[in-house]
Amino acid sequence: MSVPRPSPAELRAAAGRSIPDLVRPGLDILFVGINPGLYSGATGLHFARPGNRFWPAIHAAGLTPRLLSPDEGDVLLDLGIGITNLVNRTTATAAELDDAELRAGADRLGETVRRATPRVVAILAVDGYRRGFGRPKAAIGRQPEPLAGAELWVLPNPSGLNASYQLPALARLYAELRVTDAPRTVAGPGRRARGEGSGQAETGAASAARVSSRRS
Repeated sequence: MSVPRPSPAELRAAAGRSIPDLVRPGLDILFVGINPGLYSGATGLHFARPGNRFWPAIHAAGLTPRLLSPDEGDVLLDLGIGITNLVNRTTATAAELDDAELRAGADRLGETVRRATPRVVAILAVDGYRRGFGRPKAAIGRQPEPLAGAELWVLPNPSGLNASYQLPALARLYAELRVTDAPRTVAGPGRRARGEGSGQAETGAASAARVSSRRS
């Protein structure tokens, strides 16, 4: 499905809005954007601007069975994947966020993670993570300390304005979320996690295969 294109007036009116988190307990992966842009604020959907590479990247990474649309949040949740934002305030650019907002967002994210208990949290904003969490030297990749019990990753922003990372590079980095050595990790589709029985949670890729077969 395609997302209706907001008018210029609707985009202007979206500034300052919040949008609903796409979260439920027991997620496999919780993706975290820095904050909603005007397009997302106007539509109420995450990563909604057509030039954003989030949805193509998670599909190319093997996390979804097909390319999803921003309005298919229920399908994404069925795959064990959720989305929230570090700061839930719509702006034209992330440069409008100050350090106090980002620090408050870090606290909010910790509370969200404690409620939702995801296996992995992936923050898609390197600068936002550095400023919000007081980690000025943080680099892309898995972080040494967990966040509220979840494995923590910092990955590139999928915005089309981020020319440093094209779609293949984003997909390669996002795919690393499927194979990790955290205690709750599942090795891959059809395999058991170390120390877990067959009834435990699937990875997003395993769920993707299951949902794909159910919907085909």
